[in-house]
Amino acid sequence: MGSLLQASGMSIKVVVSRYNDLVTRGLLIGAKDGFSRMGLELTDSDIIWTPGSFEMPVVVRRLLSKGGVDGVLCLGAIVRGETAHFEYVASEVTKGIATLSLEFGVPISFGVLTTHTMDQAIDRSGGKAGNKGEESARTLVETIRLLQQL
Repeated sequence: MGSLLQASGMSIKVVVSRYNDLVTRGLLIGAKDGFSRMGLELTDSDIIWTPGSFEMPVVVRRLLSKGGVDGVLCLGAIVRGETAHFEYVASEVTKGIATLSLEFGVPISFGVLTTHTMDQAIDRSGGKAGNKGEESARTLVETIRLLQQL
């Protein structure tokens, strides 16, 4: 398993939503720390900020269309509100990212939180429930290595 978690030499992009940035900045800190522990230091050019999670699939498509990317990590926070908006956004972002991963054959790690409350999102971005950004970074690297072995 150790070699599956070596990220040195990989070309990884991180797409982060500015919406709910109190949460997404925490996710990014966790992801950067995770990548660093796996031997990869992200640069500013490796991190792409989108207005919200809904815009992620089109940005990821552009990145993958250009080629040269081993994997993409998407970080966002979609928090349930009083309207059905949550369901539409969460569903479309999930479908869009999954479709792109299959279409391009490039791993895309889904670090987009879909929570009932802002407190739940904060707990998962470095609070008492850990950091899903760091967890998603590990998942991405392991998936990239697994595909390289197949």
